[in-house]
Amino acid sequence: MLLVRLIYESLSFAFNSLRANKLRTFLSLLGITIGIFSIISVFTVIDSLERYIKDSLSSLGSEIVYVQQMPWGLEEGETEYPMWKYIKRPLATSEETVEILRRANSVENAAFLFSFSRSVQSGSDKLDNAIILPTSYGLYDVWNLELSQGRYFSEMEMKTGAPVTVIGDQIATKLFEGLNPLGKTIKIQGHKFRVIGVYEKTGQDMFGTSMDRYIHISNVKAFSLVDIRNRNYGQTICVKAKSGIDSDYMMAELEKLLRTIRQLKPMEENNFALNRASKISGQFEQLFSLINLAGGIIGGFSIIVGGFGIANIMFVSVKERTKIIGIQKSLGAKRYFILLQFIFEAIVLSVIGGIVGLILIFMGAQFISFATEFNIVLTAGNIVKGLVISSVIGFIAGFMPARAAARLDPVIAINSL
Repeated sequence: MLLVRLIYESLSFAFNSLRANKLRTFLSLLGITIGIFSIISVFTVIDSLERYIKDSLSSLGSEIVYVQQMPWGLEEGETEYPMWKYIKRPLATSEETVEILRRANSVENAAFLFSFSRSVQSGSDKLDNAIILPTSYGLYDVWNLELSQGRYFSEMEMKTGAPVTVIGDQIATKLFEGLNPLGKTIKIQGHKFRVIGVYEKTGQDMFGTSMDRYIHISNVKAFSLVDIRNRNYGQTICVKAKSGIDSDYMMAELEKLLRTIRQLKPMEENNFALNRASKISGQFEQLFSLINLAGGIIGGFSIIVGGFGIANIMFVSVKERTKIIGIQKSLGAKRYFILLQFIFEAIVLSVIGGIVGLILIFMGAQFISFATEFNIVLTAGNIVKGLVISSVIGFIAGFMPARAAARLDPVIAINSL
């Protein structure tokens, strides 16, 4: 009951202070509001960005290895990214994909792919700079693709380069809005392709692995559209490990196999890169830690300023209520009662500032999510974090004024002006 009474009186005094000294309270709480807004907004944006990147990394597949010309980061023993050296490396080929499928024991499936842009036409409708994605047959399994309409390529259609295509949801909407695209014909560089399927809409990720904006065709057919032997079109071999096989084991086998295929001597370094999602996830985690630290420091200064504001309010409140404190103590109120009363009041004032800051963050997150494709979510964890920080600052800022109030002599307090 004592705790309830303390909380009730503290709330009452806090709100009376807000009403009686609106401008002073507003200016004092502004520091807490700005501080909580700064810290929690950074945490919220970073959490949302981290979730977006992790979702994008998961779309790459933790068990998938990408054989490419260039690594996704610094290779072991390097302190800088030697672009000049990587450009000289040979590009991945469809023939190497066949050899990997034939000779690697740890590989479940593999797919060769590259991409280029072309204008695409269907009747009178034209789409400029559409992304053409030629691949081998195994992509459907390697990337775990899903169709919303139609079917995937048959293995024979892929091997013979049949003039058929599976298109992304975004392509279907732009070229065949309101129509069923199945069976329709699109024209790429003078070549006609019949639409046999549409990929399920998944939304765009930062690595472009979403099929929404791709026109998927056979790589064999694409060889008649572009010459990939002398130009880099992002040639990649995506390799999926068998169930239960550790990706490190598969990478070791792939490295040995590719060195054999490319006839590298024992002392020669690899002229290929084996990339996977985990290689870049650690780099992002370090970046997020630095940004969180920077945001915490910047917001911390505002929090400190806000704490001084709360302390100022409480010292003024102690002075204004000196007679009341004297009466309470003369009636038997203990020191801890007065102490806790003012500490609770300081916490309430600080939490009010924190709540205002959280409301501003929520409104900003809703606006950004509505206006852009980047979804920002104020999580329950960050809300609790904001309230805890506010409470701690309120306790620290209110302790000295509360201690001063608790130590007042009741006779002197009652007779004060």
